[in-house]
Amino acid sequence: MKTLFLIKEKEGLEKDYSILYSMMTYARKTTLDLLENISIDELDFQYNKDANSIGMLLEHMIAVEKIYQKLTFESVTEDELEEFAETLEPALSLGEKANILKGRTAESYIQELDQVRQKTLEFFSTQSTKWLYEETDWWYDEKANNFFKWFHVFEDEINHRGQIRIIKKMYKNTLQNT
Repeated sequence: MKTLFLIKEKEGLEKDYSILYSMMTYARKTTLDLLENISIDELDFQYNKDANSIGMLLEHMIAVEKIYQKLTFESVTEDELEEFAETLEPALSLGEKANILKGRTAESYIQELDQVRQKTLEFFSTQSTKWLYEETDWWYDEKANNFFKWFHVFEDEINHRGQIRIIKKMYKNTLQNT
C-alpha cells in the first residue's frame, strides 16, 4: 500500500515520530521530483552572482539536516557545535562564499540527501517519544523541543524548494532568451 499522502503510524516508529516522518517524507518527495532530468548546468545556474543555485540549496538542505543531527542527537557544547558547523560551510550559511558549490550531479545530491535522512530515521527509530518533547533554550529567549527543531528542518526544505522552482523557471527563461 502506498502511504505518501497518509500521515499515520509507520512501521518501526512510535506514533509521534511517524507523524513527523510522514511530513518529512512528503516534503522530500516533492523536492526530489524537481530534480528529475536536471542537468549540472541547471543545478549550477545563478541568475546573478549573489543568487543561490539549485545545487547550493541542495547542499544547504544536507548541511541543515547534519547540523540538526549534531544539535539534537548528541550532547555537544556550544563550541563543539560551532566547530562542527564550520565543517558544513559554506553550504550551511550560503551567501557569496557558497558560489564554489558547483559541478555535482543530481544523482550525487540525491544520494547524499538519502544517506543523511537514513541517519535521521535510524535515530528516530531508537528513541522514545519523550525525546521529541525534550525542551532546550532556543531563539528569541524561548524554549523549543526536538519535535519543533525537526519540524524546522523540513520547513526549511520546503522554503528552499520554492526557491528551486523559481530558479528552474528563471533558467528556462534564460535559455529561451538566448
